[in-house]
Order: sequence, then C-alpha cells, then structure tokens
Amino acid sequence: VQPVESGGGLVQAGGSLRLSCAASGRIFRFAVMGWYRQAPGKQRELVAGITSRGGNINYADSVKDRFTISRDNAKNEMYLQMNSLKPEDTAVYYCKADLGVLSYWGQGTQVTVSS
Repeated sequence: VQPVESGGGLVQAGGSLRLSCAASGRIFRFAVMGWYRQAPGKQRELVAGITSRGGNINYADSVKDRFTISRDNAKNEMYLQMNSLKPEDTAVYYCKADLGVLSYWGQGTQVTVSS
C-alpha cells in the first residue's frame, strides 16, 4: 500500500490544484486515508481525512470550504481538490494510509502558492 502523490506545482493565489494519491494493493479500500502537509519550519499537520468507504470526512479549519477530499476505491486512488489557494497553503503535501496499526506515507509533493 505504498502511496505515491502527484499533482503538486506552482500556482498563483486564488488558483486551484488537484492532488492525487495512488496506492497499490487490493487492501487499499480498507485503509483510512489522509492528506497532511508540512511547511518549512512547521510541524506536519492533518489537512483532510477520509474513511475507507468515504462515509466520514474531516478537514482542518484552515481549509474548510476550500479543499475537498475524495477517493475512488476501484482505482486505488485518493484526491485533494484545492481551490482558492493562499500563500499560507504552501507546503509539501503527503498522503497517508492507515491499516490497523500500520501507517504508510508517500514521498510528498510540493505545492507553492505565489502572492
């Protein structure tokens, strides 16, 4: 279930990006998934999380109403649609998969928002 992120890049403030997380393995559909981010000099923080079937979703207050998390278990993929981006959203974004007591992290993808 090694996640691999893609879709990061440079965007102007107010713009949009869509991140994708692809994970191998048929057990992906059982994993609780999440997007995290880490800005320079700051701790890694949870951005959004989604349960295995998508029934429960939660967001950090800072991204509510701007970001949307979703998943497609048939494709073993998870997404983060980011709208109305702000310079403070600049960070490395990581995908995480939780299966019981095991956690799997992706390598991260850089998102840079210019003012």
